[in-house]
Amino acid sequence: MPVATIKIISRSRNDAGIIANQIIEIAKSTGIKYKGPVPLPTKRLKIATRKTPCGDGSHTYEHWEMRIHNRLVEIDGNEQALRQVMRIPVPDTVQILMNLST
Repeated sequence: MPVATIKIISRSRNDAGIIANQIIEIAKSTGIKYKGPVPLPTKRLKIATRKTPCGDGSHTYEHWEMRIHNRLVEIDGNEQALRQVMRIPVPDTVQILMNLST
């Protein structure tokens, strides 16, 4: 039976968890096997910028950081379950990548 690997990428940890839990609830309601959600390592994107754009004054910097949270869920490739997963309302801060393998 084919297995669908679903990767959830989000800037918000809560949004990633909510989507992962919705996918698991779909798997439970249809009675198919699932694994996850597996939390993958969080990526940290850091940027340091000068406070003064002209270059005069003290050498002070502002530090900015964006964290990207990843979750991995595997479910059996049941057509009914995958259609329900495609209907989940996804916030703007979340991306879902699906791979179907045999």
